[in-house]
Amino acid sequence: MNTYTLRPDRFDRAGQDQLVDVRDLQAALPGIRRLREWAHAALALQPGERAVDIGSGTGTEVMAFADAVGPDGVAVGVEPDPNLLASAERRAAQTGSTAKFHSGDAYGLPFGANSFDAALCERVFQHLTAPARAANEIARVLRPGGRVVVMDSDWGTAIVHPGERQVVREVVDTLISATTNPFSGRKLPGQLTKAGLVIDEIGSHALVQDRTVGVGSLVTRISAMAVARGVITEEQRAQLVEDLEAGAASGDIHLSVTMFAVLAHKPN
Repeated sequence: MNTYTLRPDRFDRAGQDQLVDVRDLQAALPGIRRLREWAHAALALQPGERAVDIGSGTGTEVMAFADAVGPDGVAVGVEPDPNLLASAERRAAQTGSTAKFHSGDAYGLPFGANSFDAALCERVFQHLTAPARAANEIARVLRPGGRVVVMDSDWGTAIVHPGERQVVREVVDTLISATTNPFSGRKLPGQLTKAGLVIDEIGSHALVQDRTVGVGSLVTRISAMAVARGVITEEQRAQLVEDLEAGAASGDIHLSVTMFAVLAHKPN
């Protein structure tokens, strides 16, 4: 998990090469799992409803949707990456799930207006150059009264401890500069509101890297980028790594980013 990075064109070919993602945090999955549980409870799918997962990846959440809506409902995933799409289709076939999958992206969902009772969009907006377009697409495909949960990280909340403050600041700024839409988490409520949706609730969870991982691949890569940008020296980078390794050994280490989840609905 800590070495997986999204292809830069998965969501938005015009975006920057995506060098960071919450999958780089070794302990991200427990936090993401808790937010997903919150999302499913918030959406409260009922038998016979229609639900869509935008950026469905390997299809896990779509299959959970299929179980919730039952044989009279519809659960579909939209995914632009052909490899992930094929993987999701194989998993659904192997488990006998009724989940269906379509090629598409957040800018052009392959469905008519007012098609779904519920939608989920997880970790997509941070990769988009025009997230407002995606918010409008979500609003378009939702039926009146339909609800959506949009989840994304906000790299402006990244914490790196210990380390010299200025060096850490430059490393975090480098991380932010390497992300297409780095402050996506904090912007979700405003973007969904502008798309005509009504915000009902906002949840959050800090995704904290397991301290046993030590420095980890994310800080290793980003601190090297900071050196290449000329904002810190190689000596400062080496000291930061040394400080983090010492912190990991003593238990005084904290690497995290906060993910936000917004529940909204389309007015009747």
